[in-house]
Amino acid sequence: MRETEALRRQIGRRIMAGFEGVTVPEALEKLVREHYVTNFVLFKRNVTDNAQLKALCDALRELVLKETGLPALIAIDHEGGTVTRLGADATAIPCAMGLSASRDPEDAYLAGLLIGTELNALGVNVNFAPCADVNSNPDNPVVGVRSFSCYPETTGDLAVRFIKGQKDGGVLCSAKHFPGHGDTHEDSHLSLPCVDKPLEELAACELRPFIRAFDAQVPSVMTAHIRYPRIEPDAIPATMSRRIITGILRDTLGYRGLVFSDCMMMQAIAGYFGTVNGVAASLCAGVDIAIVSHDVALAAQACEAAAAAAVSGRLSREDMNASLARIEAFHALMPKNNADLSVVGCPRHREIARGMWERSLTPYHMPAGGLPPIGFSPLFIGHTQGRVTGVQNPEEDKLHFAFAMRNALGGEAMTLPDEPDGQWEEAFNEKARHASAVIAGVSGASRSARRGALARVIENLDMPKMIVELGSPYALASLPKGTVGLAAYTCSADSLQAIAEALRGAFTPKGRLPVDLPLDADV
Repeated sequence: MRETEALRRQIGRRIMAGFEGVTVPEALEKLVREHYVTNFVLFKRNVTDNAQLKALCDALRELVLKETGLPALIAIDHEGGTVTRLGADATAIPCAMGLSASRDPEDAYLAGLLIGTELNALGVNVNFAPCADVNSNPDNPVVGVRSFSCYPETTGDLAVRFIKGQKDGGVLCSAKHFPGHGDTHEDSHLSLPCVDKPLEELAACELRPFIRAFDAQVPSVMTAHIRYPRIEPDAIPATMSRRIITGILRDTLGYRGLVFSDCMMMQAIAGYFGTVNGVAASLCAGVDIAIVSHDVALAAQACEAAAAAAVSGRLSREDMNASLARIEAFHALMPKNNADLSVVGCPRHREIARGMWERSLTPYHMPAGGLPPIGFSPLFIGHTQGRVTGVQNPEEDKLHFAFAMRNALGGEAMTLPDEPDGQWEEAFNEKARHASAVIAGVSGASRSARRGALARVIENLDMPKMIVELGSPYALASLPKGTVGLAAYTCSADSLQAIAEALRGAFTPKGRLPVDLPLDADV
C-alpha cells in the first residue's frame, strides 16, 4: 500500500493539468487530493485581471501545499503578440517576429524582463516561451510570427536575450518546440505534421537556436508533436520518441534541464494515439512532465496510465528517479516572488512596451520621405480577425482594423468580406472616388479570394495606397503596383494604436523584415 501511495505521488509530479474557470474548480481539488498533481497550466480562459490571477495562483499554491506538502509549478504560455494570456491591465508586448523587426536587439531582452517581472508578481513561476523555432517555411500555419526569424543565428541570438530577460525578471522559462516546428505546413493542434529531414539538416538549421539556448542554461524545453521519419522510423512524433528525447536531446546534445511535452490533447496526439496513451508513451520516452491542458478528468486518467506503465516496468525506475531529480533541480532554480502586484501594467512598463510596438512596424517599399500622407478623407478597409491557429485567444477575432483606424483617424471604413463580389467592388469604387488615400489592413493566406479582390480594386487607383499586414509578413511580396506595405505582425489593441500613430505621422516606421522577401518589386 505504501509503495502504491509513493508511486501516485511521484506520478503526480510528472503531470501538468489545465482547467476551465477563473477559480479553482472542485474537480481540480479532487485531482490534487487523489492523484497528487502539483503542476498547472493557465490560459486566457483562466484570467480576467491581475487581482483575480494573483488570487488564483495563491489558491493553487495553497491547495498543493496542503494536499502534498510540495511547491506548485504554475505555468502559462505568454509569448507576446498573438499569444498573450494576461488581462488588459497587464503589459502587452509584440510577438517574437515583431521584436526581431526592431532595430534594437535589446528589445528581446526587455520583453523577457517585462514578462518575467509581471508573471513573478502575479504568482506564475513558469512561462512556456520563447519559440526557438526557425520559421524556415513561409507557409507555416502555427509558428509564423511566433518565431523570431527565418535565420537560425538571429533566432538563437534573440531567444537567448529573451531567456535572460525572463530569468532576470523572476520566472523560469522554456524553449520550444524541440527539435523544431518551423518547417511544417500543418498545425499540430489540428493534425500530425511531418518534417522529412535527416539529423544533419536539422543540425544545420532547426537545432542551432536550441543549442544556443542550452548554452545559455535555459531551464526547460518543450517538445514538438511532429514526426521526423528520417530520425524516428516508427510513426510517432518527437514527444513520444525515445530516440529523439533521450537519444538526441539528452545523450547527443547533453541537455540536462527539464523537458515538458506540448499539450497532449492536441490532435497530433489525441487524434492519432489518444491522450492517455500518449502521456504514458511520452514519459517513457524521457519527457519529465506531460501536459493535459483542457480536461481534468483526462488528466486523472493519464495519471492512472502512467502509474500502470511504472508498475509494468515500461516506465523504468531509473528513468523515474532521474526525472524526479530534474524536477527537484528545476524547483531549486525557482526565483522568489519578489515583485509587487502594482508593477503589472504600470505606466513605466507600458511606456517601454509602446516603444517596442512602434519599433516593430516595418515598412516595405516605403518612399524616401516616409509613409504617404493619408489626407483628410482616408478610406480604411479591413476584416474581422479570424483565428489562424488554436494557439490564439478566441476574443482576438473581435478586432477590426478598418473601424479602429476610422475611430482614431477619421475618414470612412469598409469591411472586406471573405469572398468579395462585384457588388462589393462597385461599392468600393464609389467610396474610393471621394477618398484621399486607401489603407487596407489584412491577414491570412496571400492567395485568398479576399486578397485577390483587394489587389484588383486598388491596383489602378491614382492616390496614396497602403496595405498593412496584421499577421505573417510574407504576403507583402505580392503587393499591387504602386502600393506601400507595412508589416505589423499582430492585430491587437496595442498594434492598432501604433499603426494609427504612424499613419498620423507621429513617427516613421523603421523596422527591418526578419524574413526573406524580394526587394526589387515595381512600386
